[in-house]
Amino acid sequence: MFGPAPKASAAALLMDDKLGSRIRTEISPRAKRISLRVDVAEGCIVLVRPTRASDKLVGTFLNAQRRWIEKHLETLHPKQTLGDGSTVALLGQDVMIRAAPDAKRGVWREGAVIHVSGNADHLSRRTRDFIKDQAKSVFAAWARTFAGQLSVKVARVAVRDTATRWGSCTRNGNLSLSWRLMLAPENVARYVVAHEVAHLKHMNHSPSFWRTVDTLIGDSKEARAWLRHHGASLHRIL
Repeated sequence: MFGPAPKASAAALLMDDKLGSRIRTEISPRAKRISLRVDVAEGCIVLVRPTRASDKLVGTFLNAQRRWIEKHLETLHPKQTLGDGSTVALLGQDVMIRAAPDAKRGVWREGAVIHVSGNADHLSRRTRDFIKDQAKSVFAAWARTFAGQLSVKVARVAVRDTATRWGSCTRNGNLSLSWRLMLAPENVARYVVAHEVAHLKHMNHSPSFWRTVDTLIGDSKEARAWLRHHGASLHRIL
């Protein structure tokens, strides 16, 4: 017996290799209709197609959505590698990365320059590790300041590279924060830290919780809006 016919690629269905190559297909047995969504972190459009959807139906759908696809692909920024001579914004301040292969100092920052010694092949990873260390130090200091204002206690602050959450908080005072918040404006990063500390007072998102957040940093609406519109782009930095 023969199995089901393979699904055609998005490029073939769209009859446009340039656009189709930036569409990732997900076949879902639970999906009831064909749909598209933007994956900012991966820099592509995601096509969700039901298992039973025919190639002809999907091709017709894609071509009907061509303008939508082109419009949203234009908004997706290319991935940025932390390489020699590149610039990255740390809490809103532009900092240049410079290789220092002959130095014996590890990684260090002087003003608006991060110097990275050692083998050039490890420059990107060592830069990320440096930023992660900075994030842990800065976020822990902010968290303990906010906790003091609320008369609560932070037990531990960890930084991770989470894909779906900027931060989390446990009832026993352990905070986990994305190191990528160091790549956001300072008011945005401070908001997320304040948000998690406020959960030590209110383990919910009640009006009282939001009032508590605002007592720590002022009106949080601007920071929340920035994360909604630009947060996913932080995952484009490698």
